[in-house]
Amino acid sequence: MSVERFSIGFGSDPQSAAVRVHSLAPGAESVADDVRAIVADVREHGDGALRRYVERFDAADHYMRVAPDAQAAALDALDPAVRAGLEVAIANVRAVAEADLGVDVDVALPQGQTVKLRDVPVARAAVYVPGGRAPYPSTVVMGVVTARAAGVDEVVVCAPQAHPVILAACALCGADAVFAMGGAHAVAALAYGTETVPRADVIVGPGNLYVQEAKRLVSGDVGIDGFAGPSDVVVLASAGADPRLVSLDLAAQAEHGEGTIVCAVSSEPELLDVIDLDPGDAAAALVDAPDLEAALEFAEAFAPEHLELVGSAAEALAPRVRNAGCLFVGRESATAFGDYIAGSNHTLPTGGAARFASQLGVRHFRRRMSEVRIGPAATALARAAAPLARAEGFEVHAASMEVRENGPR
Repeated sequence: MSVERFSIGFGSDPQSAAVRVHSLAPGAESVADDVRAIVADVREHGDGALRRYVERFDAADHYMRVAPDAQAAALDALDPAVRAGLEVAIANVRAVAEADLGVDVDVALPQGQTVKLRDVPVARAAVYVPGGRAPYPSTVVMGVVTARAAGVDEVVVCAPQAHPVILAACALCGADAVFAMGGAHAVAALAYGTETVPRADVIVGPGNLYVQEAKRLVSGDVGIDGFAGPSDVVVLASAGADPRLVSLDLAAQAEHGEGTIVCAVSSEPELLDVIDLDPGDAAAALVDAPDLEAALEFAEAFAPEHLELVGSAAEALAPRVRNAGCLFVGRESATAFGDYIAGSNHTLPTGGAARFASQLGVRHFRRRMSEVRIGPAATALARAAAPLARAEGFEVHAASMEVRENGPR
């Protein structure tokens, strides 16, 4: 695809410019009806339906839970340099994830009761690792290590074709089981369980349109991390930014292929003039801003999955950034480091969802639960709450509280 270039301030405000850049990526076809039928079939018929879809879509005559010795063998055969890189990534992702863990909090209230806010992990999580153009062991790290750091009891991985490097990564990260299958049928099996596949409490990870639509469909019955669309990056560059590095970072993100959006925005037109980029199948844009304020407004409106700030004036904007999946500050902070080894998670909100969604973290695998102990406070609380219950038409609610006013009888 060609590189689009346009300006903010000439009939286009930052918000409109962001919408325009988002629209450069082709719209996805609707697969909702197909996915709905697949999910319903697997939910109703279990392994019987799952087997048919695996044979049809995964080009396999069977699906299986990969044997632990297959994971061990894959790890033994893994290129030592790849293993070393994975081990660094695992340690960094674990350290960042553990830093995000919540703590239990006891709150003592004036009437005498206590409420403990407990931070508890789910029992079982599933990490979906897409097949795509190549195996993605980094996605195993981002999902499994974060779930482990969250304290999840059992972590399973679903990976179409179960490439040896995926199996090796699963062994390094401590996955409890690997299922060699993918697609909407795999998501349905994880969400509802079959005779072979255990039901998960949370499903995370990227995937194609069928996978994401399946996650959307089952999200009322199982926790999900979000709906991961095509990748994107915005590089906000000021004077002093190296156009060679900007070009390289845009091209690196363009490797994700069709649907990806890569964009540079700057108030320095001569910098944009020398950006050298062949985006391949990705959509690409260079945006001229009248000043850095407008450039920042554009980036905030776009809410990119990845936002790079390069050049000293751009880097100084970092504390003001609110809407980005992950923020990369400074010349050396290439998005690619975040994809693999920086310690931040590469499963990020896309399609502008960084306005309200977060990167994959321990919070996706944990939930807050209140533990309430009323004790002698029942008398004061019942007198205060019973009129409220009756005002809402709940007479038995009121009675349930009032009977406890004077303690045990």
